[in-house]
Amino acid sequence: MSSSLDQLKATGTTVVSDSGDFASIAKYKPQDATTNPSLILQAAKKEEYAKLIDDAVAYGKKHGKDIDEQVDATLDNLLVQFGSEILKIVPGKVSTEVDARFSFDKKASIEKALHIIELYKDMGVDKSRVLIKLASTWEGIQAAHELQSKHGINCNLTLMFSLVQAIAAAEAGAFLISPFVGRILDWYKANTKQEYDAQSDPGVKSVREIFNYYKKYGYKTIVMGASFRNIGEITELAGCDYLTIAPNLLEQLFNSQESVPQKLKSDDVAKLDIEKKSYLNDEAEFRFQFNEDPMAVHKLSEGISKFAADAVTLKGILKEKIEKK
Repeated sequence: MSSSLDQLKATGTTVVSDSGDFASIAKYKPQDATTNPSLILQAAKKEEYAKLIDDAVAYGKKHGKDIDEQVDATLDNLLVQFGSEILKIVPGKVSTEVDARFSFDKKASIEKALHIIELYKDMGVDKSRVLIKLASTWEGIQAAHELQSKHGINCNLTLMFSLVQAIAAAEAGAFLISPFVGRILDWYKANTKQEYDAQSDPGVKSVREIFNYYKKYGYKTIVMGASFRNIGEITELAGCDYLTIAPNLLEQLFNSQESVPQKLKSDDVAKLDIEKKSYLNDEAEFRFQFNEDPMAVHKLSEGISKFAADAVTLKGILKEKIEKK
C-alpha cells in the first residue's frame, strides 16, 4: 500500500510545501513551495541559514541610504534568496509575499511586486517560476489584476476566507488562490463552542464551495487549500487543484497508509445549481458582501496583522545584524 501522501498526489492534487525549511521541502518532493514572513522568520532563527542572512545584510547595506532603507532592502533580498534556494529543490514555482503593510495600497503592492520580480531576475530566476502573494483585500485583488494583465506576473491571492473574495480573484485572472481552511475552523470553534469533524469542518466546506464554483464556470484560477490543522482536513479535500501543507502534516501523510479517495471532482459540478456573481468591477458590492461575513472580516484583519507583525520582528533581527556589521 502506498503512503497517504502518494495517494493524495494520485487524486490529481498537486502537493505544495508550506515551509521555508529547505530540508523538509526536499524530503516530501512537492511540486511547489510557498513562504511568508512568518515561515521565513522561523527558518531564519536556524544556524544553517546564517549565510543567507549575512549575504542579505551585505546587500542591504549597499542598497539603502539610511538604516530603514537598508532593512527593507535586506528583507526583500532575504525573501528572494530563500525563494531562489527553494527553486533549486522544487521543479515548479515558489510564492513570495508582498509586505502585509501594503494590503490596502494597490500602487505600493504593485511596485513591491515588480521589485521582487526584478530581484529574482538578478539571481537568474525567471518570473514564470515565481508567484507574488498578495492579501485578498479589494486593493490586493486589484493589484493582482494589473500584475497579471499588464505585466504577465502570476499572483497568489492569500488570506482568503470567503466566496466573495474567491469570485473577485477569479475575475481578476489570478493564477492561484489560497483559501485558509484551519483559520476558518479556529474561528467557528471559538465562536460556536462546537467541535467539528472533517466532514462538517467549515474550512473544508469553504474550499469545496470555491472549488465547485470555479469548475462550474470554467475559471482557470488554481484553488490551493492552505492553513491546515489536521490531516482529516487535507484528505477531505483530496482532488483539490493544489494543497499547501506544513512539514508536520506532510510527515503524518508520509508515514500513513490510510486510504485517501478523491473527494473533489470537477466532473461532478455540472449538475450543481450555483448562482453566478460578479464583484471585480463593483467595489461597493464587494465590500458590502464581504462585510456580511463576520468570520471572513475578522480572519482577514487578524491575518494581515499577524503577517505584518512577523515582518516587523524579522526586520528587527535584520536591523541588529546590520548595525553590528
